[in-house]
Amino acid sequence: MARVYIMLVVLAVAIIIYALIECIRSRPQEVRSISKPGWILTIILVPLIGALLWFAFGRPRASKQAQQAAPRRPMAPDEDVAFLRNLDVQRRQRQREEALKKREEELKRQAKDKGRSGTNQVSEEDPENPNTPR
Repeated sequence: MARVYIMLVVLAVAIIIYALIECIRSRPQEVRSISKPGWILTIILVPLIGALLWFAFGRPRASKQAQQAAPRRPMAPDEDVAFLRNLDVQRRQRQREEALKKREEELKRQAKDKGRSGTNQVSEEDPENPNTPR
């Protein structure tokens, strides 16, 4: 029988300590019924009843806004839709940049070829050139 009383006392002390720590860690504006210092005094002065009252009437409730403010984070990057979307955008951007570079290189090469072909060819309309056929 003594073991049962000891276990009940240990359980009561654990509940009181848990309630006191939770009360201290809660934000003052979220505490219900009475002020935060009032709850701390109630838990200390009326130990078990004060702790039970804290759980019933003083403890901040988990509101829907608080639950929505902290959404569940994906466990792996391949589960995160925003991460995957960002990867896709980066891949498309790299492809566009590569296509633009290829197009610029092609245009430069065409300009060089055009410039070389213009200097190597003899113009028939050039009167000062002695190689011009007449």
